[in-house]
Amino acid sequence: MSKFDEMITVVPRKTIFKDEAYQFDGFKSIQDEETKYIYETINEYEVKRRGDMEEDPSYKQLISYCILENENDEILVYERLTGGGEGRLHGLSSIGVGGHMNDVPNATNVEEVIRDNAERELEEEVGLDKENVKNMELIGFINDDQNEVGKVHIGLVFKLKVNESSVESKETDTLKINWVKQSDLANNKNYETWSSLIIDGLYRRGE
Repeated sequence: MSKFDEMITVVPRKTIFKDEAYQFDGFKSIQDEETKYIYETINEYEVKRRGDMEEDPSYKQLISYCILENENDEILVYERLTGGGEGRLHGLSSIGVGGHMNDVPNATNVEEVIRDNAERELEEEVGLDKENVKNMELIGFINDDQNEVGKVHIGLVFKLKVNESSVESKETDTLKINWVKQSDLANNKNYETWSSLIIDGLYRRGE
């Protein structure tokens, strides 16, 4: 199946941003009142064909985006290689492991949909099983309407403490991974936009 035929979860932009009243660019903590509203709108997600959504800014595609931190407080950084699915991001580095979210027919609530998708991506990309992702925590959202990729996506940002030995690249043709001290994260100038915004919002502030 072509990636464009994948059925993904989306929320109408006018819903998730309350007719632009809650629009933002950058990283926004889950503790913010506006962010709590945005989170609630995910209950109203729809399932659409990915190819129809890629250039339709009236919808926001839901993306899981998980930051991994090892026992030495280092952050996993990976580079997207040319084998990856999103050509617009090839050659760029990222601190978020994840991808598009699909419907979970047997889920009893939206939290289960979100968590199931995030867990699946972590297993597929870096080999983490369900036992290793129990402490995964939703810490906020990332949005960037200033470029063509960002206009049609919104990221649910998770954080997960892991043992470095349990992490490996399962997609060596698409991802090259490395562990970086938090104080050194900003030294890399070749991040995709979302990662740059999260580093500015979380690590340069020393939170």
